[in-house]
Amino acid sequence: MSQKEGLRANSFQFTLEGEPFRILGGSIHYFRVPRAYWEDRLLKMRACGVNTLTTYVPWNLHEPERGVFNFQDQLDLKAYISLAAELGLWVILRPGPYICAEWDLGGLPSWLLRDKNMKLRTTYPGFTEAVNSFFDTLIPIIKPLQFKEGGPIIAVQVENEYGSYAKDEHYMPFIKEALLSRGTNELLLTSDNREGLKCGGVDGVLKTVNLQRLAYGTIQYLAYMQPQKPLLVMEYWSGWFDVWSESHHVFPAEDMLAVVSQILEPGVSINLYMFHGGTSFGFMNGAVANLGTYKPQVGSYDYDAPLSEAGDYTTKYQLLRNLFSQFHSEKLPEVPSLQARRVYEPVIIQQHLSLWESLQFTEKPLKSEEPVNMENLPVNSNNGQSYGYTLYETTIRRGGLLNSKKNVKDRALVFVDRHFVGVLDYKSVEFALPDGKGERTLSLLVENCGRVNYGKALDDQRKGLVGDIVLNHVPLKDFTIYCLDMKPNFLKRLSAASQWNSVPQKPSFPGFFQGMLYVDGHPRDTFIRLPGWSKGVVFINGQNLGRHWSIGPQKTLYLPGPWLKSGNNQIIVFEEQKADDKLVFVENPDHGKTIDVYKYPFCVLL
Repeated sequence: MSQKEGLRANSFQFTLEGEPFRILGGSIHYFRVPRAYWEDRLLKMRACGVNTLTTYVPWNLHEPERGVFNFQDQLDLKAYISLAAELGLWVILRPGPYICAEWDLGGLPSWLLRDKNMKLRTTYPGFTEAVNSFFDTLIPIIKPLQFKEGGPIIAVQVENEYGSYAKDEHYMPFIKEALLSRGTNELLLTSDNREGLKCGGVDGVLKTVNLQRLAYGTIQYLAYMQPQKPLLVMEYWSGWFDVWSESHHVFPAEDMLAVVSQILEPGVSINLYMFHGGTSFGFMNGAVANLGTYKPQVGSYDYDAPLSEAGDYTTKYQLLRNLFSQFHSEKLPEVPSLQARRVYEPVIIQQHLSLWESLQFTEKPLKSEEPVNMENLPVNSNNGQSYGYTLYETTIRRGGLLNSKKNVKDRALVFVDRHFVGVLDYKSVEFALPDGKGERTLSLLVENCGRVNYGKALDDQRKGLVGDIVLNHVPLKDFTIYCLDMKPNFLKRLSAASQWNSVPQKPSFPGFFQGMLYVDGHPRDTFIRLPGWSKGVVFINGQNLGRHWSIGPQKTLYLPGPWLKSGNNQIIVFEEQKADDKLVFVENPDHGKTIDVYKYPFCVLL
């Protein structure tokens, strides 16, 4: 039997199995969707007329500690790609190692930053050795899933938007060879915005482009750079991401449809980024550093995409389905029914445990003369701390002016003898500590709000205290440092603690607040809302749902039904400064006040 050809880019039109083929793609990230819902979301994608699934691969989830790999359960990449094949979807895989994706450090593991000389996304030996080790594990998993082996993978992307970084001309050839030498044998492509096209490519690899509006002749520029090749908009931004303290970005459905129609009309292929955004659960959100201003992203990755965060159909979905149906000779599959939702009774907070009481459940604290950034703490088998909070404590003998020297990354609550006295962050770098008698304990609870995922500042994403803090111009010394990454084992020890008490009239902050959600019957999706609370993290049955912050825009947290069980479900809220006596549930999300994406300067910049 003759071997059928995979995806080819030998003329103006893609071919697959020797026949003309137009990519109608959509991005859904398996790591942002509960595994129980993978099939639901992919079926909805197929019913919209999409023929190709694209996904990134987050290195920092798959190798959380150096040499420790996880491709199980929620991270079972093989199962996800195989499911796509069963449902009739082709796959374009985007394995990085850098993925951007509004994901902490663009998917790169934080333990890379333990090396003070690390140069990410270059041929610096410390980086290439780590990439080689990761690819040695990753590529054998995906190799049998390629088209040539009978699988659905028809193309593989080489890195991601390197033209916007472009620090090492030898780097992209290295990544290309790292893929090829391990048996990647499908069509290779790169992906860049218009400016990045100038220096983001690599010999023998198809260039593709990322955009939202058809300004600046971007597609024509791609055709000029790469004549007699098929054109692919690898990321057509169907919406946009959100950052804390700003508005929820929307891209009107009619505007989006008009651009998609214009892209498709001359025969260009497209991939919708995102088709379904999902949720950056836990502490995995990224951040932007635009024009020197740090802004962490929210946990919801709704993205104003055709399928909402919880998998609901939108106007965009219906319009795209009508459009895409014109490119299919057969009738599209029926649209799957929606997941039922439920508004549970409010959960009354019953128990409280102060942050200070919880310290006994952390790993052994480090004693250090100098402050140590979280990545270089001797925790997690000497891989350092990746996410969450780090507590730094030292002794002071006087009050005066406390100055962070801009070494707080990203936000610190400051306490004297465990009484809150102020905040240090990017905007507030100093304040006066009150005078007092004798020795007092100064505590700084520093939060990693999310590492920057895009731009040239990746090497500078160490978190915690990254240098000296000074009191009256004198550097503070002799710290006790606690890792509060709030991982499942910590939550287990915390849950079993005998120190929990009923909630006092004036509870201590920061603190952990516990309540029980009773589910009668089959668990359903819902959204948690926290009116009267200030800022913190929500855990359900030991799983980290993500951050809540009253400054918005995000006002609700998506709670997937599969994360619940019939009967009692434990909810723990870590709260920094202000709590109510209950949590409430609502049927629909509240993403906050909205703004048209094109009024947001960072999008225009891209």
